[in-house]
Amino acid sequence: MKALRVRALLLAAVFAANGGMSRAANQSSDTGRTPVLLELFTSEGCSSCPPIDAWAARLDQFQPVARGQLILLSEHVDYWDHDGWKDPFSSSQLTERQSEYEHALGQNNVYTPQVIVDGDREVFPWKTDEAKANLDKAALAETMAVKIDGVALAGGELTGKVEADGSSGKHGDVFVAVALEKTQTDVLGGENNGKKLTNVGVVKALVKIGKVEKGKSFDQDFKVKLWPDADPGNLRVVAFVQEPGPGKVLGAALTKEIAKGGK
Repeated sequence: MKALRVRALLLAAVFAANGGMSRAANQSSDTGRTPVLLELFTSEGCSSCPPIDAWAARLDQFQPVARGQLILLSEHVDYWDHDGWKDPFSSSQLTERQSEYEHALGQNNVYTPQVIVDGDREVFPWKTDEAKANLDKAALAETMAVKIDGVALAGGELTGKVEADGSSGKHGDVFVAVALEKTQTDVLGGENNGKKLTNVGVVKALVKIGKVEKGKSFDQDFKVKLWPDADPGNLRVVAFVQEPGPGKVLGAALTKEIAKGGK
């Protein structure tokens, strides 16, 4: 599987897209904002990825979409791992997820960096006006209410509960993603050799926990096996409901409130 490389001029365009973000920093609660799921397919082995990683991190931090709560998941693929640097966060599962999007969106091949918004549209960060318009549009959509409760970490197991309101008549698969809030890597090979890379919302686990049926509410506990020394202070948990396909994301929620010690 070969990645298409998005080359030069990304850096200037990406940071031009961030104009005014510092002034739009989200200083209030996300209550009342529409959750918008951003899936960034990326790799530490791809030289075109760091500018888009930085763009996504700034969106995540400053929340510049007035009516939207941008929820970022950085999904590291593994098809760059044979080009001189093995990404420690890469996953064949996430590569397969990107391939499923390729077919669902009618594309001919996968590439990094790629940004998928709410499961049904691609956003190109270097097309600044178009990207902003797509994010603004996503923030105006009606979404399914999703809630995450009682998240706790003990003995390398993350537990909690997800609720979703299926009264809208739509149905979809329910996923829980566990991600590292922030990572830093000194890259010692490949296209980014010698660079210190920072990523946000790096997916470590993605599990399907059930389905929302039409007209029915969803209320289910979940358990995700992590690693023994997992730090609850550096984790985010995202739950989302997605039409099969993969298709449109119907609703999503994020929490960083993780109790240590567990149930």
